[in-house]
Amino acid sequence: MQPFLFERAVTIESALNAAARGARLMAGATNLFDLMKLGVETPSRVVDISSLPLRGIEQTAEGGFTIGALTSNTAIADDKRLRTAYPLVSQATLSGATQQIRNAATLGGNLLQRTRCPYFQDIQVDECNKRRPGSGCAARQSIDRLGAVLGAPSDCIATMPSDLAVALTAVDAEVELTSLAGTRRLRLADFYAPAFASAQRESALEPGELLTAVQLPPCPEARNSIYEKVRERASYAFALVSVAAAMSCDGAARISSLRVAIGNVAPGPWRSWDAERLAIGAPMHPATFARVAGALLKPATLGRTNGFKLEIARRVLIRALTGLGEKLSHGQDRTIDTKV
Repeated sequence: MQPFLFERAVTIESALNAAARGARLMAGATNLFDLMKLGVETPSRVVDISSLPLRGIEQTAEGGFTIGALTSNTAIADDKRLRTAYPLVSQATLSGATQQIRNAATLGGNLLQRTRCPYFQDIQVDECNKRRPGSGCAARQSIDRLGAVLGAPSDCIATMPSDLAVALTAVDAEVELTSLAGTRRLRLADFYAPAFASAQRESALEPGELLTAVQLPPCPEARNSIYEKVRERASYAFALVSVAAAMSCDGAARISSLRVAIGNVAPGPWRSWDAERLAIGAPMHPATFARVAGALLKPATLGRTNGFKLEIARRVLIRALTGLGEKLSHGQDRTIDTKV
């Protein structure tokens, strides 16, 4: 690991000034330091922003929530208000990493974490367009088992590993991005959109910007929601496929609202509003959910060894929506185990 200058920012303005001059910002550093040890990231200056006043979860007058970017994953998972109003957010948070890591990891860092593609993390592999633009994509050329099956750009099939990003995308969360020029807000789906165009852009975060908060809008159907995660071992593992879903129904047991996002199958959380609209007015039946899954996954492009992800996504989505439908049908308010 190369030498670097380490500083602490005491104000948001000082952090933004450092970012504008090219410094790498860190809070929990649960991802950054790993990449620095591997030699993937080699910043000459690292600025600790963990003491900035960007923590906390506040309910808005409209009934949504504002979550500071430095709020720990543990605080998000344990907040009783979020567990009631947005169960999928708490479930997604708890499904990631270990308790010790969740204590240190922050919301902003979670949403900005980089891919776990093994070729990206191995600097001995020359062919990685994320590390060396124009060098090629080793995953496409060899073992593509963990690669994207939806929406991947031509130069990279790496997936975005965040559990929280999938859940927050499903409920139309927005990120607040602050720079010396001011503050802007983007819907999370749009925040990750650049990743679908090129290996060189993983989010819409611009140089000199700081992710300062996440806005959760009022979402009544999120009270009946779930986050399901399929992984190769029961703990401390990133998803092969994940599903975040929320659903409501009318008095005739027909779907009145549906929100679905899928993780680890694309460069960012994958959502299709057209697929969701297919369910509106339809009965809460596995056949309805199968049609939604078919439309959601239709654009898939499979590689040599990653086709299994498509079938897992289809099955988990139908199972998750069927479970939500049963809760609505029976008027139950119970927690569904999200571990698979």
